[in-house]
Formats: sequence, structure tokens, C-alpha cells
Amino acid sequence: MAIISMFYGIIISMYYLDNKQHNLPHIHVRYQDEEAVISIIDGQLLEGTLKANKMKLVLAWIEIHNDELIADWQLAISGETIFKIDPLK
Repeated sequence: MAIISMFYGIIISMYYLDNKQHNLPHIHVRYQDEEAVISIIDGQLLEGTLKANKMKLVLAWIEIHNDELIADWQLAISGETIFKIDPLK
């Protein structure tokens, strides 16, 4: 697992070689005691829970950084080093 960004108490990470379970580009999100898996492609909640206001922040961040997220996803599923992405400001 690699943390790629943190903002407003939200931790965004991507796991290496993690294309088996969900089989599509996604991120792992943690906020306090909540954990969620969210699709990079369409922002769909694939697993877990996340407060509505935090979900809105994550979805805005995904939209802003979509190209970078897809590039990191390609690196991660190949087992290569991924890059940090700027937080939501």
C-alpha cells in the first residue's frame, strides 16, 4: 500500500498489484474509522462507507486528478513505484 495523498483528514492510498478483487482502477480511502474503495473511472463506491461530505471531497479530488490517478494505477498494477498526487486545496 502506498499513500498517494492526504487532505482534510482523508487518506488516499493505492495498493500494488491490486487488480484482482475489483478488476478496475480504484483507490482506497480512509477517514477516521471509515474505509471505502472508490472507482477512479466513475467515482462509484465499490465497498465500505464514507461520510457524504467526505465523499464529495474525494469525488472532486478524483475529477481534478483523474489523469494522474490512471497513470498511478497503471504503475501500481505493474508493481512499479507510484507518485504522490497533490491534495485538495
